[in-house]
Amino acid sequence: MVVFLNYMKYSAIPTAQTIVQHCQAKEIGNIVISPGSRNAPLTIAFAENPFFKCFSIVDERSAAFFALGMAQQLNEPVVVLCTSGSALLNYYPAIAEAYYSNIPLIVISADRPVYKLGIGDGQTIDQRNVFKNHIGYSANLKQDVSHASSTVLQYRPDWLEGGKIEDIQHEVQTFNDQQLNLAFDISLKSNSPVHINAPFEEPLYNAVLEPTVSPLLNVDANEIVDGPNLEPHREIWNASSKKMVLVGVNSPNEVESEILDFLANDPSVLVLTETTSNIHHPHFFNSIDSLIAPIEMQLDSDELFKKLRPDVLITFGGLIVSKKVKAFLRKHKPDHHWHIGGQTANNTFFCLKEHLKISVNRFFDEMYAQPIKTDSDYFLSWNKVKQGYMLKREAYLKKIPFSDFSAFGQLLGSVPDNYMLQLANSSTIRYTQLFDLNPSLKVFCNRGTSGIDGSTSTAVGASWANGSPTLLVTGDLSFFYDSNALWNNYIKNNFRIIVINNGGGGIFRILPGKDDSSVFETYFETRHSLSAEHLCNMFGFEYRTAKSSIELEEELKVFYKETVRPMLLEITTPTLINDKILIDYFRFIS
Repeated sequence: MVVFLNYMKYSAIPTAQTIVQHCQAKEIGNIVISPGSRNAPLTIAFAENPFFKCFSIVDERSAAFFALGMAQQLNEPVVVLCTSGSALLNYYPAIAEAYYSNIPLIVISADRPVYKLGIGDGQTIDQRNVFKNHIGYSANLKQDVSHASSTVLQYRPDWLEGGKIEDIQHEVQTFNDQQLNLAFDISLKSNSPVHINAPFEEPLYNAVLEPTVSPLLNVDANEIVDGPNLEPHREIWNASSKKMVLVGVNSPNEVESEILDFLANDPSVLVLTETTSNIHHPHFFNSIDSLIAPIEMQLDSDELFKKLRPDVLITFGGLIVSKKVKAFLRKHKPDHHWHIGGQTANNTFFCLKEHLKISVNRFFDEMYAQPIKTDSDYFLSWNKVKQGYMLKREAYLKKIPFSDFSAFGQLLGSVPDNYMLQLANSSTIRYTQLFDLNPSLKVFCNRGTSGIDGSTSTAVGASWANGSPTLLVTGDLSFFYDSNALWNNYIKNNFRIIVINNGGGGIFRILPGKDDSSVFETYFETRHSLSAEHLCNMFGFEYRTAKSSIELEEELKVFYKETVRPMLLEITTPTLINDKILIDYFRFIS
């Protein structure tokens, strides 16, 4: 009887073995691979090792955003792996997003030997430090000399001068270990993308049954850092009668409910939350533009803004969407601006005084450790304004025709409990900011660079990693731009997409400088008459459509029911009235 044993294969190339062992030692187990030949040593090594979960996605741009969506949900690094040449450059949009959103990606590129650069060899570019302005670290590994030694001797005999191959290879191994340890540690500690560039000489497909290298693996203990002395901050906090807390991109459940209650019940505090903050309380202001835009239209706007201006501004979380709150705080600067948390502190309002690298929970615990009752009507006076615009918003929705604004009002109120809500950029996130959301929803949007290019791929990766039913709300241009996001085998049946199709880039009709010329329609709005129906047929989505409020109401009744295929709902809205309806909304609530 013949017994067949399943042996795990290792690449015969030492650097490939080393990279895989470093990933496993750091417990980085999700690998998103795009096909190629130069990366074959790593593809085989990752795919043959049961520790790793490998994903195959052809389009590198989509693959990188898919990995970003996974890392966003897992809060741990995800590897993206590609072949040499322009394949690597397609990662750039997602790398920039990860860099500015503090999302850890491990970008591994296979490369041609350095002696093949600049001689006209195919599929060869200089890949070293290619992401230098948007990367946490670039590790440019050295090529092995113990692999394909005769080829190395032919092209770079100087590499083998003055020593035995074994000794020179040991130096290469030591250098590569040092670079890999540094790259992985930076990604893990700072939640940033890093780039590992690995040159491989042919043959690429040879495998061995046992590893031939023992890398030097650093597994560092977590650092314990003492926090700052907050006594001076508490004195300023307690003395202030106007304190504003502004929350940007934030993971769900990061802030304790007790802290939220402290803030909500403090009469001297206004809490302004963005859609991506994942923070909710009836006393918080979750439609910032609905608060600020009406003030801009008042004759006494300067006096009202002075009344709104805080003495102390506390920010935490990531980047801010609202242009109006940025303009307000840049003109009416607080006396003190402190940013709380371990990640990047952006001087968005040009008045940042301190970056306190402690947890939000600890900071507010300290502020409320010895509460002093503050005589203030800051919250009360502005809460009256809030209640007024909320009532007017409901009245406005009842009077306007079917449009982007009314469609967002309908669809956002329909999302079932505990869904993950992924939002595309441009108009989508801005409309969503005007409405109240179900507090059980977990909301995400690529606000690092705010591009429309990878929203769908990010949502697919996030859905796979999270497991929750997921809704992506997107505009037509963003959806068509990233349609290759549907070209993979990782889309679950509980994945839903709503496309708001207004026939072009509707946001340009809202921005200053719009006109109705052919130049505007062609080069800014990019007007079109496309539909998502044929893409749905090609990629196996169930397709639904709505072109009126009544049709949308009926479609939403069945949209979230369990299905055997993922589903897309295309909402077609009129192209020419959306900008007027949005602008009139701010006038109506003024």
